[in-house]
Amino acid sequence: MKALVQRVSEASVTVEAESYHAAIGPGLCVLLGVEQGDTSEDAAWIAGKLARLRIFRDDEDRMNRSVQDISGEILLISQFTLAGDCRKGNRPSFVRAAPPELGAPLYEEVASHLREKYALPVKMGRFGAMMQVALINDGPVTLMVERTPGS
Repeated sequence: MKALVQRVSEASVTVEAESYHAAIGPGLCVLLGVEQGDTSEDAAWIAGKLARLRIFRDDEDRMNRSVQDISGEILLISQFTLAGDCRKGNRPSFVRAAPPELGAPLYEEVASHLREKYALPVKMGRFGAMMQVALINDGPVTLMVERTPGS
């Protein structure tokens, strides 16, 4: 499982085909890629890491606060292309991406953990939909959080 995490002052997602729009204020915009072999244990681990990741500034201007500490929000977007392998040729291979019947439930599990275990407000994109994501990256701060299947 991979999460591309961006500290944002605001972010939003729009799905035109469904007339759907969701937006957050300060917090994290998380692009989540689920890979073959990922499990519920990986979903719980990555949710905990996102909730506790200390990348927000404290009073001394150090990255020492989590999204929980600042009462921030999370915009969680499914992003199968994070599993893309670009080592060969010029067209990415997505063979490592989880099929929708595995990816969608694990994406939902991450959101559930963030909401229920960590009491974080979570807005979501639509799994498998074409989405437009807009954000203002604060810093900029962008990190890749990964957990390889079975670790």
